Amino acid sequence: MQSPYSSVYKKAKNGVRSSIVAQPATKLDLTPHDFFLPCPRGLETALADEVAALAKHSSTLRAGKPAPGGLPVQGSLTDAMRLNLHCRLTSRVLLLGGRCGYVDAEDIYHLARDLAWEKWFGVAQALRVDVTAERSPLESIKFAALRVKDGICDRFRALTGERPDVDTAHPDVRIHLHLREADALLYLDTSGEPLFKRGWRSEHGAAPLKEHLAAGLLRLSGWTPGDVLFDPMCGAGTLVIEAAQMAAQRAPGLDRTFGFEVLKGFDLDAWAAMREQARQSVRPLAPGQFFAADIDPANVRMTLDNARRAGVIGAIAAQAGDVIAAMPPVDAAALPAGQRAWLISNPPYSERIAPEGEAADDFAPQLARTLKQRFAGWHVALLAADLHFDRALRLKPRRRIVVFNGTIECRLMLIDMVAGSARGQV
Repeated sequence: MQSPYSSVYKKAKNGVRSSIVAQPATKLDLTPHDFFLPCPRGLETALADEVAALAKHSSTLRAGKPAPGGLPVQGSLTDAMRLNLHCRLTSRVLLLGGRCGYVDAEDIYHLARDLAWEKWFGVAQALRVDVTAERSPLESIKFAALRVKDGICDRFRALTGERPDVDTAHPDVRIHLHLREADALLYLDTSGEPLFKRGWRSEHGAAPLKEHLAAGLLRLSGWTPGDVLFDPMCGAGTLVIEAAQMAAQRAPGLDRTFGFEVLKGFDLDAWAAMREQARQSVRPLAPGQFFAADIDPANVRMTLDNARRAGVIGAIAAQAGDVIAAMPPVDAAALPAGQRAWLISNPPYSERIAPEGEAADDFAPQLARTLKQRFAGWHVALLAADLHFDRALRLKPRRRIVVFNGTIECRLMLIDMVAGSARGQV
C-alpha cells in the first residue's frame, strides 16, 4: 500500500532540488468542498451524467447545474480522488479556494494573499499560476495571474520568512485563476497534468483527438460498451482505445499520477485502496468487438502501440486501408439481439488537414457512397468541423450535436444507415 507520505521537492540556493517529505495525510475527511470540472463545450450534460453515476457510490458527491465549459460539483476530498480516477470527460478537478468581486488586479492580489494556502501545500513546493477569462474588464489577465503569484508568495513569506519557487514547466502545485465579468475565482488543481493525459499515449498523429473529447463523442453518439465499434480513420486510435477501456471497466486514471498526491489533507491510504479496487474491477475483453483502420500504416502501428500501453491490445484489431474501400468488419444483421454495430470517426477536415478547404468536395461524397453501399444496418457518428463537410456528405443525420474540438466548433452527425437510401432514419 502506498505510504501516506508524499515526496515533494525544494529548490536550494544552488539550483539543485533536495528531497523533503510532506506532511502526513489526515484521516478520511468528508467535509464538503466546492469543485469545478472543466470539459470541452458540448459535453457538459454528458459530464453531469458521468458524475451522477459516480455519485451512486458516494454519500457526499453532488453535481450542480452544468455551466458552459464545465460542471460545478460538491463533494469531499475522497470524492476528488474518485473523480480524478474515474472521470473520462473532464480535463481537471479544480478545488475552489475562494472568490471575490474585483475592480482591478489588486483586489485579486488580496484574495490570493488572504487564502490559507498553507493548509494545502508548503513553502518548499514550487507552484504555477494559470489564468482563464470570460468577459473580464482587465486590460491584462497575465498581470492578474502575476498578482496571484505575488499574493501567495507574500503570504508564505509572512508565515515562514520564505517564499515558494515558481516553476512553469514542472510545478508541484498548480493554481488556476478564472476571471468572470464581475468576480474572480481561485482554484487549487487536484489533477496535476490534464486528465485527458491518461498515460498511454506516446505518439499522436498530425491532428490528434484528445482522450476526453473522444470519450464524450462515444457517450453522445449512443454507443454502449457492449456494442461493436469500427473507426476506419483511426489516427492514433483514441476512439477505439477509449471505447475498449470503457468496455473493460478500466478507470482512465489507473496508470498515472495526480496533483493531490503531493497536497496536504488527502488520505493517501484511502487513495491506494481506491486505486487497487479499480484495478481489481478491470475485466478481460474478447476479440471481435473493436476494429480500427487508417490509410497510413504508421497510424495503425501507433494505434496498436498505444493500445498495448492502455492495456487493451488483445481487444483491438487494426489494419491499414482506405476508408473509401472499407468493408464492414462484422455483419450488423448477424449480431445478437441488443448489440449494435457503430462506425464512429473523426474524418479529415479543412482546418486540420487541408487549409484550402477543397478536400470535402471530393472526399465526403465518396465516404457517403461507401456508407450507403456497404454499411447497411450500421449506426454512424462523424465529427464534422464545418457545415461544408455536412452538406458535401449529402446524408441526412437524424441528429446534429454541437461540440467543440479545442476552439473549432464541430457537429457530431448521427446517421442510421439503411440499405439503398441516402437518408438517415430516426
